[in-house]
Amino acid sequence: MAHSSLIGRAVAARSQAFLLVLLAIAVLVPVMNLAVPAGSFFHIPSYGVSLFGKYVCYALLALSIDLIWGYCGILSLGHGAFFALGGYAMGMHLMREIGPRGVYGDPILPDFMVFLNWKELPWFWHGFDFFPFALLMIVAVPGVLAFVFGWFAFRSRVTGVYLSIITQALTFALMLAFFRNEMGFGGNNGLTDFKDILGFDLQRDTTRCGLFVASIVALGLGYSICRFVVRSKAGKVLVAIRDAESRTRFLGYRVEGYKLFVFVLSAMLAGVAGALYTPQVGIINPSEFSPANSIEVVVWVAVGGRGTLIGAVLGAIIVNGAKTLFTGWFPEIWLFALGALFVGVTLFMPKGVMGLLRGDGGGGAKIKLLLEKLGAARTGRMLR
Repeated sequence: MAHSSLIGRAVAARSQAFLLVLLAIAVLVPVMNLAVPAGSFFHIPSYGVSLFGKYVCYALLALSIDLIWGYCGILSLGHGAFFALGGYAMGMHLMREIGPRGVYGDPILPDFMVFLNWKELPWFWHGFDFFPFALLMIVAVPGVLAFVFGWFAFRSRVTGVYLSIITQALTFALMLAFFRNEMGFGGNNGLTDFKDILGFDLQRDTTRCGLFVASIVALGLGYSICRFVVRSKAGKVLVAIRDAESRTRFLGYRVEGYKLFVFVLSAMLAGVAGALYTPQVGIINPSEFSPANSIEVVVWVAVGGRGTLIGAVLGAIIVNGAKTLFTGWFPEIWLFALGALFVGVTLFMPKGVMGLLRGDGGGGAKIKLLLEKLGAARTGRMLR
């Protein structure tokens, strides 16, 4: 009992420290962009603010994956679908806000619809000119899709690699559908050329800083929600499902209900991440549905540490920071570097960065053993 209490206090302290770091970042980054002179070493340019904001959105997406994979054992390789749907919901609102300021000056139809000779606005675009409706759709559309998908998948007791393949098929099917112009979502080009959000110019530094702060707040709230869930009684059931699903079912728990709940919650978090991503990047297109993107998110979580929440955030930021550097300097080897990183983490840091920081990653011992074997082999060759 005392040991459990100590663990709980350590987790609470770590959570408080994490939230304080987020608060500090939410204050410092806008100040370093708006108040620090452009020539100063400590100045963060507007591009950097948007880039960091994108990393924060990715961190929230990774958090959603860690919730279902790290704590419930559901390996989704299609969470990019929920991320993209949230992004499209926000993009549709931003397109409606353009109004007559578009290239063709049509107050109702977005430019791509005018170009394709659409005569009227599709029914599913109505209501997106109201921000509260758009906010509702940002969580409702991914949530409803996750509920329908999860209802059939979990009731059919599809698990393991089969579930992963089905989730990957889901996002691939959506990607193909959204590539079609007839769908009414901009086809291959997607939705872009946004002007403002809630009346604020998206190109202004203050707006970019505001979106960055909103992303930090969303990440903090998302983390708090996930932490509340995993520390609750339901969270203990989720861990039991992850470790021994059949035994948990035999104990009388409705396993499907718990899995459905956490899957829907995870999809909603991914949708919010996508919605905050779209105005900061300035575009949302079908490539966000790509299965490769969803697989990449799993790599972030593995690098940071599965089943830790904070590790998922760290993994997303570390890997995407490395991606920015590698794609700028050595774009042709980035995918190989990502694969090597995943293999290296699996072999030498099975509990990720968080496991290494806590001293229980097991990576140090494995690396030491490998070096000893290499040293012994070299000594043997020298003696021969």
